[in-house]
Amino acid sequence: MLFKKITQRSARASLNDKDNTLLAAASWGLPRAAVRSLGTRLQAFHQRYAWCFQTRTRDASHRAFDYVSGLVRMTLERNFATIGRMTNSSEQNIHHLMSNSPWSSRDVLRQVRAEIAHVAEFAEGGMLLLDESADEKASDKTVGAGKQHNGRLGKVETSQVGTFLAYVNRDMWTWVDAELFVPEAWFSRKKAAARKKLGVPGERKFATKIELGWQMIARLREEGFPFEAVGFDALYGRSLWLRRKLMGAEITYLADIPEDTGVYLSEPAWGVPPSQKGCKPYTRPRLLSEDKGTEVRALVRRLQFQPVTVRAVERGFLVNEFATVRVWTAKDEYEPQAETLLVRRDGEGKLHYALTNAAADVPVEKLAWMKCARHFIERANQDAKSELGYADFRAQKYLAWEHHLALTVMASWFIAQTQLEWQLKYERDESLKDEFESEVLPRLSMANVREMLRAAMPVPQLTPDEATNLVVRHLVNRARSRKSRIKHANYRTSPS
Repeated sequence: MLFKKITQRSARASLNDKDNTLLAAASWGLPRAAVRSLGTRLQAFHQRYAWCFQTRTRDASHRAFDYVSGLVRMTLERNFATIGRMTNSSEQNIHHLMSNSPWSSRDVLRQVRAEIAHVAEFAEGGMLLLDESADEKASDKTVGAGKQHNGRLGKVETSQVGTFLAYVNRDMWTWVDAELFVPEAWFSRKKAAARKKLGVPGERKFATKIELGWQMIARLREEGFPFEAVGFDALYGRSLWLRRKLMGAEITYLADIPEDTGVYLSEPAWGVPPSQKGCKPYTRPRLLSEDKGTEVRALVRRLQFQPVTVRAVERGFLVNEFATVRVWTAKDEYEPQAETLLVRRDGEGKLHYALTNAAADVPVEKLAWMKCARHFIERANQDAKSELGYADFRAQKYLAWEHHLALTVMASWFIAQTQLEWQLKYERDESLKDEFESEVLPRLSMANVREMLRAAMPVPQLTPDEATNLVVRHLVNRARSRKSRIKHANYRTSPS
């Protein structure tokens, strides 16, 4: 009997020890001292960017810190009013910082990219991912807004669309650049007054999303930003113009394409057609081959697929089947060039197609990783919108969009840098892998970092008196706005 009791106590002690290990913050690489100093870490991070917010007449760095700290800590709608209230700044000061202050958003983005470029662990393996993302708008009064396809809604709706460039390396991702897509209709004479009112730069001309994407990639290449390849979906991948631009710049790409994309299995003839008697001679080269090419979906039956373990995921490992074949692509205005067709068969049997200019001897395992990397820009978009409040943006001006984008990228990089540095500095208990029978443990998410930051740097809570005063100010502002609208309406309808 005594032996049985001792055995039971020993078993309970063993379970308690196991629970203590599982629930110990240090076991998960989260020392409490580091968590408690997250607020100080954010302040030190911001100091590196303070110079970006200094103009000829004032230093707006403290307002920028208020805005960034609001993005990373708040959970409610992050507009100018709520950010101002939660950081003890006036709405007017936040509005001026974002919509009118002449600080350069490009300086902020360049600083982010410079810091990423100096991370030793990112010396190789980095990839840029190009994508667009739309946000629904109530009207076309916001710069760039209009009836256009909104991928999130799956339909044409009044939206504002940005073209984004994300960086992924190891298990870290963040936006690094973006351009606002301004529809062609906005550059008409009819929209001249609206462009001026909303601050669209005079030098800004209409550019397609594909052209904006190329501008960003070329900009980062010129800066010397390190990346090994660029990936993008079929909207960009179907553009032979973009693929040839990248090929000419010797930039490796992995371009998703539609299943009806035409390719050639042998190099088609291309050149200046012979002149015909009595006709004006040809001067421009074009395709001479009678072969019209083959749609990529028709090639699947002749391909040999092989299983590839792409990466670790929450449910184990992502394992899909892949096949490659060397093909040629061409159009009348584009000379034939060899590319590799990569076909992916996912776990549900669905086929996905991509073209790449990677060297023919690049292992299929690396191409497979590049093909599946699009997941990371979707995560970057989701994190920016749901965790950092990017989608809460309500201002109308062009400058406000650029400023909001820059501070969102800055906030995203702060969290990504924290994730990376803690991963390298604070090891996790290896016994956790045995306990959970997994080779890979869950990574620290953006939501996790924000949760700890809110505790280390709490958002101020209003007292009853402060809340009452806030409501009174709102009522006063609404009454003033109503008075102004009525006065303006009476002025417009008064007899001349």
